Amino acid sequence: MTVRQVDDDLLAALREQVDAHTAARHRGSRVRDLRPLTGGTSSLTFTVELEGVPRAETPMVLKVAPPGLPPVRNRDVLRQARLQKALQAAERTLAPNVFFSDPGIPPEVPPFMAMNLVTGECVEPVLQPQGERPEPGQVHARFLDAARLLAALHRVVPEAVGLGAEPVVGLDEEIDRWTRAFDTLPAELSGDYRRVAAALHATVPAPLTPVINHGDFRLGNAFCADGRINAVIDWEIWSVGDPRVDVSWLAFFTDDAGHPAADPGPAAGTPAGADVVRAYQADIGRTLPDLDWFHALTRYKESGLTGLLIKRADKSGRQLTGAMARMRPGLPVLLDQAMHYLGR
Repeated sequence: MTVRQVDDDLLAALREQVDAHTAARHRGSRVRDLRPLTGGTSSLTFTVELEGVPRAETPMVLKVAPPGLPPVRNRDVLRQARLQKALQAAERTLAPNVFFSDPGIPPEVPPFMAMNLVTGECVEPVLQPQGERPEPGQVHARFLDAARLLAALHRVVPEAVGLGAEPVVGLDEEIDRWTRAFDTLPAELSGDYRRVAAALHATVPAPLTPVINHGDFRLGNAFCADGRINAVIDWEIWSVGDPRVDVSWLAFFTDDAGHPAADPGPAAGTPAGADVVRAYQADIGRTLPDLDWFHALTRYKESGLTGLLIKRADKSGRQLTGAMARMRPGLPVLLDQAMHYLGR
């Protein structure tokens, strides 16, 4: 099966479904406008303007599983909705609130969730050209707030918010997840990934108490205002696992981390990666051991994950530009960096 593009039939069906849900919540309400937004590769995103609802509920955002494909793994929008609902009781706003969801009749009638529209700026500073970045003081403040927000996420006890049945993803499983991605890549994009995977497996550190991980926690997946994060989005690959997976990933998007997709111009103004880790540790109240291993895992993950995106772009004939174009020659560099962190 292939993903059907957004067409009039899909828009009409979504309008009818949303009308039914909102009318059940607010008598006399209706959809005034529904339009697609640009979004990621795992789901479709729409904004909905409503009449007859409280001001806080319009516009709202629909996240829709791709029609024609089973809504599993990163396409499982109902799993994302369950997580976002569970996080609403946290000490800070971590994710958009879910107003309602619909199971659809997959794969042809896709599931979706409706959530509040979060305002703010969503930018990954080091990957953006200088003229498209927030000013350095804001970048610095946002990174430190992200470290504190990540600590708040990791303080949420899965069992306390109804996620106790969620399986814990062990570190060997985390390696294997990205190895399976590498297995699908052509040789020019995969490099000597099996050597890195073997080195990671041979040196797995002792796990810490499992937490809720976002999986891609960074400023590019957050809406920010001034120096503060309003909410984190794109929870497609959330899991329960070792907190250092998320911490090392956030630290990877700092000026000093050597991300191969970073803009070659002036520094963006982030704190040093070590300072981001220290801010997290100060807020969470404990020290994180063995972080070099997780820095290696992060680079292995980024190489495999980005390799998938480049493979899809190549298959569609799409020309890569900017940060993604810089990533192609950077994939083997990431694997070399991983081995360096492992002392191999």
